[in-house]
Amino acid sequence: MATDFFDRLPLIFGGLNSQQLDVLRPLFIPVECFSGTVLFEQGDPAEYLFLVVSGEVVIRYKPDDGPAITVARVHPGSVVGWSAALGNPAYTSGAVCETYTQMLRVRGYDLRLLCNADPDVGFLILERLAKVIAERLRKGQDQILALLLQGLRNGMDCVRENQ
Repeated sequence: MATDFFDRLPLIFGGLNSQQLDVLRPLFIPVECFSGTVLFEQGDPAEYLFLVVSGEVVIRYKPDDGPAITVARVHPGSVVGWSAALGNPAYTSGAVCETYTQMLRVRGYDLRLLCNADPDVGFLILERLAKVIAERLRKGQDQILALLLQGLRNGMDCVRENQ
């Protein structure tokens, strides 16, 4: 099953030779979750990074002064829980499977150990993960800008109504 999952994530595992894949396979564990499964809550210890193979995961952030908001919808080929890879002590947001979802799960600690034990493979995987994460951040930035602009428009409408 993990081999099939590796084949379905070409942005991360594509082009790696069999020796490199043999180093990585024991670290990445296949996980299948039903809709509604909570992967982690905001503030939980950041232990695992998840690579989404199929399905959809919703990322929610709860500011101190308001209700939780959906900040991203993560689709196949992307990453969830990168706080674990960064070595952060806690997740900065929560993640819930929106649909039946298949993933590969890896401990952040194991990724960091890999970088020490096999720097070539470790840094290659981290570089690929960084590209996937950066793309999601770029898209997230666009989404946040749209929300801010909508809030600005709504605020201006309220000002006009009160004049």
